[in-house]
Amino acid sequence: MRGKMRRLGRNFAVGVLAFAVCLGTVKTTVSADNKVDSIREQINQAKDDKKATEDAKRETEKNIGGLNSARNSLQGQLEDLTQDLTQISQNLEEIENNIIAKNEEIAETQEKLKLAKETEAEQYASMKRRVRYLYEKGNQTYLELIVGAGNFSEMLNQSTYIEKLQEYDRKMLLKLKAQREAIEELEGKLQNEKVQLDELQVEVEAEKKKIASSVSSTRSGIAGYSDQIAEAEEQADALAAQIRAQEENIAALQKQLEEEIAKSKLAAKSAWRDISDVSFSEEDRYLLANLIYCEAGNQPYEGQLAVGAVVINRVLSSVYPNTVSGVIYQRKQFSPVLDGHLALALANNRATQSCYRAADEAMSGYTNVGRCVYFRTPIPGLTGTQIGDHIFY
Repeated sequence: MRGKMRRLGRNFAVGVLAFAVCLGTVKTTVSADNKVDSIREQINQAKDDKKATEDAKRETEKNIGGLNSARNSLQGQLEDLTQDLTQISQNLEEIENNIIAKNEEIAETQEKLKLAKETEAEQYASMKRRVRYLYEKGNQTYLELIVGAGNFSEMLNQSTYIEKLQEYDRKMLLKLKAQREAIEELEGKLQNEKVQLDELQVEVEAEKKKIASSVSSTRSGIAGYSDQIAEAEEQADALAAQIRAQEENIAALQKQLEEEIAKSKLAAKSAWRDISDVSFSEEDRYLLANLIYCEAGNQPYEGQLAVGAVVINRVLSSVYPNTVSGVIYQRKQFSPVLDGHLALALANNRATQSCYRAADEAMSGYTNVGRCVYFRTPIPGLTGTQIGDHIFY
């Protein structure tokens, strides 16, 4: 088997494989360049996306500024309305107190008017009684006064007294009437003033309700702006977080670009040995077949062969170890080595016949991925030769 592999390797390397390797070299170079270009495009797109997010954040912050201005304006209006409402409430309280005082004044005036009317009525009744008495008694009364008088002077005095009494009754009646009329006029004036106060109270209460409604509406407007501001601030925070994530993504893409450029430069500068210059042992075959099993045991044969070809390409490249074991166990290169799966596979020889076949063909110098020295599961922007679930580049 080993001798056969040697013969196939030499013959294939001299003939058809030489063309395939050259073709593979061109393909790998193009693939690496495409990958670098793809990462550059991703970086540019990520920067454009970040700029769009920053523009959206600035627009949101501008919107927040406008909302704050509107809210502050409403806040100022609310303060003015609150002052107006306070003043109107005080005015209304003063009017209500005036109405109470006016009602009390009217009640007192009505009580005086009642008393004046009673006094006037009593005076009028007394005068009517005296007039009736004099009228009914007439001349007899005067005669009695004259006869009863001790002298002429006394008679004149008594006659004058009667006239003065009648004059007093008339004056008193007129006075009481005037007093009653004055009180009635005062009552009318007070009633009119009360009507005016009542009307003013209605107007002020209406104005108070109007301003109270404006206060309520303004408060609702302020609350609405506050909600919009809170929502916009939350949106701005989310955009800021998105910008940070985009910056991290750009940094990661930039790092990946630098790594890929370095890999591309390294591959371009590396020297390659001919397959005929390399000797493989049965242990190499066993190790490679089990690595293929761990990396591509569930993949089609072409994918298994491609994994083997990547290992052999590294053996042939001057920038990697020059043995199968050196390549496979190179630090942090193959995950099955890191997580222990390769050790378990080697302990139980889990490599299938297909994996051994792929190892044999790869060690013979055949490659279906040119000079690719990397493979992984696909990621956005990564270009290369995809076989099964892996991208080879």
